[in-house]
Amino acid sequence: MIIAAKNIQKTFGALPVLKGVDFCADTAEVVAIVGASGAGKSTLLQILGTLLTPDAGSLKIADTDVLRLSQKDLSAFRNRKIGFVFQAHHLLPEFTALENVMIPALIGGEKPRKARERAEELLCTVGLAERLQHKPSELSGGEQQRVAIARALVNAPAILFADEPTGNLDTRTKEEIHALFFRLREKLSQTIVIVTHDAGLAKLCDRTCTLQDGAWL
Repeated sequence: MIIAAKNIQKTFGALPVLKGVDFCADTAEVVAIVGASGAGKSTLLQILGTLLTPDAGSLKIADTDVLRLSQKDLSAFRNRKIGFVFQAHHLLPEFTALENVMIPALIGGEKPRKARERAEELLCTVGLAERLQHKPSELSGGEQQRVAIARALVNAPAILFADEPTGNLDTRTKEEIHALFFRLREKLSQTIVIVTHDAGLAKLCDRTCTLQDGAWL
């Protein structure tokens, strides 16, 4: 089991957002988390991704008790073991696709030559072999999301977390990105956890978990 979360609780002010949620995922499993707006999906994803600390509960990722790590060690762990894809691409506009993908590897201490090789390989994997030197403004929305996915994978993370990854894309591009996630699972044995409102994407996943008012339905 690559993710094991138990009794995750989170309150913002007087509002309980997560009310004792358990969650697990296996290696190479693709799991969808669905539910109405305000159900707690993104909060749960941020906690599972170590971006947010729960008020109570336990969380192990790749056999590491991440809630016991110092902030410095947690940042290093996140860089090595976790990849993120959001609805907004968050690409740096002044850098090319290749440079954007290389950045997390360089931050993690990888040598530039190896970071470049890995970035090129991933951009080819996501179908952008001809777009390496293009800047974000020269790419379509779907191409920018492919760059963001490659960037999330450059350090070979144990888990890829995606929050509404196709929310801003047209139907055809959505379907292409959906197919890409499952190719990545097959090629890289990638564990993927996706928060989505897209019923079509959720149906493709191995398992769908539904949140309602901070608890599983």
